[in-house]
Amino acid sequence: MSIISKTQLLGYRNSTRNSSKTINESLSEFKYASKIGKTKIFLSHKHDELAELDSAISLLRLIRSNIYVDWLDEGMPKATSGETAKRIKEKIKENDKFILLATEAAIQSKWCNWELGYGDSLKYDRHIAIFPISNSNNSFTGSEYLQIYPRIEFVYANTITRFIGGYFPQGYYVISPNDSDGRATYTELEEWLSRN
Repeated sequence: MSIISKTQLLGYRNSTRNSSKTINESLSEFKYASKIGKTKIFLSHKHDELAELDSAISLLRLIRSNIYVDWLDEGMPKATSGETAKRIKEKIKENDKFILLATEAAIQSKWCNWELGYGDSLKYDRHIAIFPISNSNNSFTGSEYLQIYPRIEFVYANTITRFIGGYFPQGYYVISPNDSDGRATYTELEEWLSRN
């Protein structure tokens, strides 16, 4: 298992998108992509982390997902207000899944924490996950309360898990926290996204 580093995430993005496009062009194109037949995800993130956002969107779109990003919403008020909070609440409720792009900066953001709290009340625990992004490959350091949420991580080929003892094919998994038996649950990301 591996928490994804910012470097890995940006490398993934660069390998999957047209390199001549800027991040803003890529995000604008994403805004108008087809939304039919896709799992709807509210993607909570720190607004000034555009490269990380674009990278996460690139990954999730490959798995037939429709990602909601609040500042690309034309119905969002121009100035932040109580109406902004109401609109965000509506969108969290409307979307099938809630994912927090959990960078160090997002964990410190009062808006991201507020969104996570509201998402928790509606989506816990089958339809919510954090996507931890570390500043290095070592580990993810965050607030302890994040440990209760399923997390999206990359599992390398032929990784043996300590609790399950089996081999997993390489790819992205949603790993649910340890249950009462001390076992974590591994679900392929694509399967988790398609689950009702």
